[in-house]
Amino acid sequence: MDKQTLIEKVKEIVSAPSCYEGLRKLGEDWLAAIGTDAEKKLSEKLIAALKEDVSSIDASLAFFQSDEAKSIFGSEEAANLAKKAEAFKAAGNKICFCPACQAGQAVLDNRSVLLK
Repeated sequence: MDKQTLIEKVKEIVSAPSCYEGLRKLGEDWLAAIGTDAEKKLSEKLIAALKEDVSSIDASLAFFQSDEAKSIFGSEEAANLAKKAEAFKAAGNKICFCPACQAGQAVLDNRSVLLK
């Protein structure tokens, strides 16, 4: 994956509804720093944050089955999301299905491009 494609992946992360504010801000800062002296340091921070934030499908499934998810999404939507996670897992996927996690994993898989 080339750097331009990774830039697009970071844009997907920051625009995803499932992206929390801290990661969104870091992604926006990284995008603004492309081509500057701050880019490498922000690349390292972004990669570290993604390592912590990209969820496994198992973690996502457990969350969607939790009382916390029911209080956030409502029981019906939490059950629908749990079913989606179960199907995603059954299809062999290891990472959460949300756009932020999917794009985040693509960045992690190609992080060496950002650290050049």
